[in-house]
Parts: sequence; C-alpha cells; structure tokens
Amino acid sequence: MTLDSKNMAVTVDNIQDILKEDRKVKIAAVDIDGVLRGKIIHKEKFLQVLESGFGLCSVLFGWDIQDIMYTTAVEFGGKDCQYFDLVAKVDLASFRRIPWEENTPFFFVHLIHPITNEPLYCCPRVFLQSAVDACEQDLQCTAYCGVEYEFYCFKENAESLASKGFANPKPLTVGMFGYSLLRPTQNQEFYYRAFDWLHDFKVDVESWHTETGPGVFEAAVKYTDAKEAGDRASLFKTSMKQIALQHGFLACFMSKPYEELPGCSGHMHFSLIDKQGKNMFYPFNPSERASEVHPHVSRTLVYFLAGVLHGLPSILAVLAPTVNSYKRLVGNFWAPINVSWGIENRLGAVRVIVPPTTSPNGTRLEVRVSGADINPHLAIGAILKCGVWGIKTRQSIPVPSLEEIKEGKGQQGQQLARTLQEAVNVMDEKSSVARQVLGNSFVNHFVKTRKHEWGLWQNAVTDYELKRYMELV
Repeated sequence: MTLDSKNMAVTVDNIQDILKEDRKVKIAAVDIDGVLRGKIIHKEKFLQVLESGFGLCSVLFGWDIQDIMYTTAVEFGGKDCQYFDLVAKVDLASFRRIPWEENTPFFFVHLIHPITNEPLYCCPRVFLQSAVDACEQDLQCTAYCGVEYEFYCFKENAESLASKGFANPKPLTVGMFGYSLLRPTQNQEFYYRAFDWLHDFKVDVESWHTETGPGVFEAAVKYTDAKEAGDRASLFKTSMKQIALQHGFLACFMSKPYEELPGCSGHMHFSLIDKQGKNMFYPFNPSERASEVHPHVSRTLVYFLAGVLHGLPSILAVLAPTVNSYKRLVGNFWAPINVSWGIENRLGAVRVIVPPTTSPNGTRLEVRVSGADINPHLAIGAILKCGVWGIKTRQSIPVPSLEEIKEGKGQQGQQLARTLQEAVNVMDEKSSVARQVLGNSFVNHFVKTRKHEWGLWQNAVTDYELKRYMELV
C-alpha cells in the first residue's frame, strides 16, 4: 500500500484525516500520448466523489497531443460525437504530495466507460493494469519494471521557443560529456533538488548523470512492480519538466531533437517474481535451465523473450509512437533497427542481463527499442502482454542471438519499420501479434490516433524542404 508522510496507509476510512490540513487536491488521467491531463479539485468535492467517481470529458481521447481533433473519427471525437463524460475513479494507492507545489496532494485516476461500465480500453493505466493482472492470474507472479530516460535540457521556455520557430534551441550545457562530475555543478541546485524532490514525490531515481550530448541527462527510475513503474515513469517526465521550468529552462523528451547527435532512449527492464520472491527468469531449479541459450537463463525467460521478439514489429508503433521516433531508429546511433537480441549485448533490440553482471534475482530483459517519447503505461503493458503470450503459448525465439550471427550461425532478424506509417500498417494487419495480445478495441483506437499523427506530418512543410527547394527548384 502507498503510505503518506505520516506512514499511514491511505484508505477511504482515513483519507479525511490525511487531507485534514489541505484545501485542494490535484488529480490527473493519462492520455494516449502519455501526457498527464488533470485539474485541481476542492477537497470537499474530492471527498464527495471519492467512491462514486466523477465525470471527465471523453474528448481527452478524441484529440491529439495539441488538442487537435483526430481526422479519422474515433469513439470520442468526430462530427457525430456527443463528447460524453467518462467516469474517473480515484486510485488511492497512487497518493503522493508534490513538494515543489507546497506539498499539494496528488492522485491518479483510471477511467470507466459510462455505457459499458467496463474499464476504458484506451485508458493507459487500465491497459497496463490488464497486463499486470495477466501476470498475477495466469502466471502467479508479479511483473517488475524499471525505465531509464535520456533527455535534453535547453535554456528555453515555451514562449522563447515559439518566438524563434522552435529552431536552434540553446542547450543547458555545451559539448559532449557523459558521466561528467563537472557539468552538474553548473546547475547544481537543479541537479540535487530534483533528486531530493523526486524522492519526496515517491518517484525515486536510482541514479542520474550527464549523458553524451549538450545538456543531456540520463535517469534510471527506481525498479518496482510494473503498475507502480508505469506511474513513476509517467510522473517522472512531467515532474522533470516542472522542476526544470522552476529553474529557468526546459526539459525535452523527444526521441531525436538533433539530426547529427544520438537520440534519447527510454529503455525498459523487465523481470517476473514468483510468490516465493524468486526471479522466474533465473533457473534456480536446474530443470528450468535453458542451457542451449545460456546456463543462467530459464525456460520462462526464453518464452517471454520469444513473445516479445515475435510481437516487436507489430507493437513498434507503441514503442516508437511519434514521427520523430524513427529518426532515432537508424544505424550507428546505438539504437536497434532489427528484431534482435543478445546476451549482455547493447546492440540488440533486447539485451539479456545475467550473472555475473547481476545477481540471480537481478536477471532481466532490457528492451532497447523504445525512446524517451514513449507513453510508459502503454509501452510497459505492450511488452508484458507479448511476454505473457510467449510464455502461455511456449513460443520459440525467432532469430539467432547477435553472438551466433557474428559466428556465422544464422541470419539477421526482420528489419523494423522505418516510419510511423509502416509501423502502424504492421500493427493494423488482421493477423498481427498486436491484435492477438493487445486486443482489437485498443489496436483500432491506437491505429487511428497514429494515422492522424502521420497525416499531419504528410501535410507539413518543413525547414528541410524550404532549405532544399526554395531557391533552386
């Protein structure tokens, strides 16, 4: 259970005592792009709707990241849509206080469809919860996850960027200096205050440091159960943006803000822990050992990995959800471009991490395809759903390891889509793994949102076109 600052479990019975000194409460839902959408509610109103829920306009799933209505009609938008309310249910377990907002209490909500009275199929928190439930009910285990983000910081704000047409943003620091002990001292108040504030906000960071690139940081959000990991990873992005703004600059989680520099990843680590607290990815029982893969790898890990690799092409649009995502997925920039995997190999789409690099209980998979622009609830959920499907159907790994390929023992795996349009088309196929494991209702909605995203890009006139053609054509 989540605890408040007085070490009390938050329940319906004691919530009034916990909020005794408060006047307002902040709540938020997560939209399809991973953006937090919320508001401040008077405490009295919050307590009145705590158990029944309250209305939140369904337009949140009828428009895009910039509040433009989807060009392809979805259930929650279009000329015939009535824009009915969804039912928002407060998740008491998500309680935390926002230290940079005078310790304002904060809660996530999850969304219910008012007509079917079912959890909303496109609500990201509902989507992840269904994946977590499958692990617990079908496999008798708890999924664990941790997300690592790389992100750029600029000496800008929304107004300054708009005034210069979002061109040539000024980086927070200059030069390429990964793991620097010098660069953070230039912004020391931000660097340490962010670490401490995030701890107080229950979004603990295991470590963070400068990454190679001007004004780039990398942060590893603390490893925890997958439901909480999704919440923390989502809150981290919004929190870092807010904390950066308080210190006079802007944090950016685009996958590839610079053409000539490496992109920003959002790597995800996964493991499954059984009821005895043992990691199911490590063969504590010798009979579970997958020796043909590695002596420290279990059959369960192999099936999970196989499910992920089989599903990867058709869930790529979830792991790379923007037009910009695919500028990062190019060769020679430490980003995977094929369905691939390897033992302790950072060149693959999935890295298998085993002892002695880690402890037996630390055995895990690292998914390296995803960028910093992911919606973490959807990305974590999609990987878990593919992995659970792989275990339940005992899938075989579809491609040799990178180590085997290097030894001439097999061919490279399928090349991943190079554009959002290609990725969406693969997801949309009737026989796609995505449709099998994510469900048709979710896929149909998500595909429409990404086709909208691609359509806007197709109509955009870019700086590249102006520079290339304006004078000479």
